[in-house]
Amino acid sequence: MAYQRKLGRTASQRKALLRNQVTNLIWYGRIETTEAKAKEVRSMAEHFITLAIRECDNNLTVTKQTHNDKGQVMNIEVTNDAPTKLHARRQMMAYLYDLKEAKHRDETKKEYRERTQDNKHPVIEKLFREIGPKYKARNAEKNSVGGYTRMYKVGPRRGDGAEMVILELV
Repeated sequence: MAYQRKLGRTASQRKALLRNQVTNLIWYGRIETTEAKAKEVRSMAEHFITLAIRECDNNLTVTKQTHNDKGQVMNIEVTNDAPTKLHARRQMMAYLYDLKEAKHRDETKKEYRERTQDNKHPVIEKLFREIGPKYKARNAEKNSVGGYTRMYKVGPRRGDGAEMVILELV
């Protein structure tokens, strides 16, 4: 980005703050923050959603030959990311934090481990499996692009009078 708001913080603090807020916006669907922070978070979140929309269906099916315990040749079909989707996934992983899925109340440790075993990066998977296809269909239906977030003004914060907004995914 050529220009970025400084938000009264050092570069490392600002980067950590924005990474955290973008990750939470994608994971929870909405956050409450100041207007200046929300404008910065909005641009980054829309960038990642656009990447997810462009690459959500970009997979390759590959047939691999492996040997089982008996020495027999087995053909297995594996679905891999295409090179462009892999690049988009790595860009997202470099910026977004990894959040762990919450454990359900009636779930044991063993059930939780089995449920979350194959999903190492839940935020990235949510972008590619839920958010990307949802907005891709929305863009095709309305014949438009962009505008994946919405801001509601809440009013001034009690302590310092900063303008507060709720930023949410549409």
